[in-house]
Amino acid sequence: MKELAGRLTALDPDAGAAVRVIAYFDRLAEHRAGLEALVRGVAVLAGCPARLADAGRRVRLRVETDGRRRDTDQPPDPAWPSAALSPDGTPALWLERAGAPTVVDAVILERAAAAIRDVLDRTRGRAPATPADDPALVETVLDATAPEQVRLHAARRLGLDPGAPARAVAPLDGPPRVLAAGEPRRADSPAQAEPAAPSDPRSERSPLPPGRAGVGPAVPVLELPGSWAAARTALRFTADGTPHSPGPRVVYADELGGIGLLAELVVPGADPPPDVQALEAAVADAPWMLATLHAVASTASLRGAAVEVNVHHSTLQDRLGHAEALLGWPVRTPQGRLRLQLALTMRHLGRG
Repeated sequence: MKELAGRLTALDPDAGAAVRVIAYFDRLAEHRAGLEALVRGVAVLAGCPARLADAGRRVRLRVETDGRRRDTDQPPDPAWPSAALSPDGTPALWLERAGAPTVVDAVILERAAAAIRDVLDRTRGRAPATPADDPALVETVLDATAPEQVRLHAARRLGLDPGAPARAVAPLDGPPRVLAAGEPRRADSPAQAEPAAPSDPRSERSPLPPGRAGVGPAVPVLELPGSWAAARTALRFTADGTPHSPGPRVVYADELGGIGLLAELVVPGADPPPDVQALEAAVADAPWMLATLHAVASTASLRGAAVEVNVHHSTLQDRLGHAEALLGWPVRTPQGRLRLQLALTMRHLGRG
């Protein structure tokens, strides 16, 4: 397809672009992308905001050209280029710009409308059985703007018991997941260090994908949008689990407690607070600094921290003396250790 698009572009740029659009939406359909992903593709390819509004199935969403979803109650302009989803020809998918659609616009609308129609049929009542991990169904269950009956229908199609609790999962890479709360955790969860009672949520071992993931609290199916929001917050507290990014790869939102409030205060990319600036300067001073300070902040004792970084206790004491001189506060007192924990957490949140 790429070769064909390249050849066509040499003869007719619009034809080449149209072939690339077709290939793009074919890939999304093959991976069973959800509504938001499809409308996002329309906005990015067309270079203008895109809007989907199907009154009959009570779905409405809008995506800007930067890929962010920003819904609105404002009615679409009838002059905008549009496509229908139903046989009656009622417009339901729009490009938010004036003027007649180009050839490429028409292809974007036509291919996207076909893919969206298929997703709506699968997730909102007019389709045969679908896989239990259908991304479009998962998106529907997690969408707070979808009607309750629609979300319940999608949950049943996913094999979820509407009367049993479930958790939303936000992987760093890959689509969202929904897991029955009774499913156990993955082995690399930070809570694996000690056994847990069957009623303890730490006893769950969910089939999470590899890599970093935030896991929302166990809630009734209709409250999964809230679990999804909490899972995305928990994802911000995860790390790669390496010396350059120490920390847990899986974080459960219901284990954060008050620490989760830091996510509302720390904006990724903003100027870091003074303690984080001091921490950054210390980390830049020595290659062992970050792993050592993380070990001190996350273990129960200094001897445990020494074991964690595989150094002698006296060596750790020498390192901490050097670190304290750079940081400007002690890290071997309870108050200083708490300050270090907060600085490490804010540093991570600030990096997104």
